[in-house]
Amino acid sequence: KNRRRGKGDGEESKRELEFKEDGQEYAQVVRMLGNGRCECFCFDGVTRLGHIRGKMRKKVWITAGDIILVAKRDFQDEKVDIVHKYTADEARNLKQYGELPENARINETAVDMAMADDNDDDDIGIAFDDI
Repeated sequence: KNRRRGKGDGEESKRELEFKEDGQEYAQVVRMLGNGRCECFCFDGVTRLGHIRGKMRKKVWITAGDIILVAKRDFQDEKVDIVHKYTADEARNLKQYGELPENARINETAVDMAMADDNDDDDIGIAFDDI
């Protein structure tokens, strides 16, 4: 059996921070769609379909709310390829360096992001007449 039993590779603790190059963009995973695809909100303001590249499949687990680096396709603007996943610490460092916008939420799931999009008052749409 040549299956990986556990995450015994402790080398991922300290790695160099990858910055975006031309043709790349920072994004946040909105939701997973299955089949190695996900909906990504790129920090240039566009929501695109992200595709996990083969090198990362089944090795790097991507979940909703993760900050990722995507490579834009020059022939398809609505699709991107996920190149790199940032840990929460790396994402905080990117935010400090000014690479990520201030409104980027680190370590929040898609449920938290959806809640933040709603208006903050607790009105659920039912109006009661005052007695």
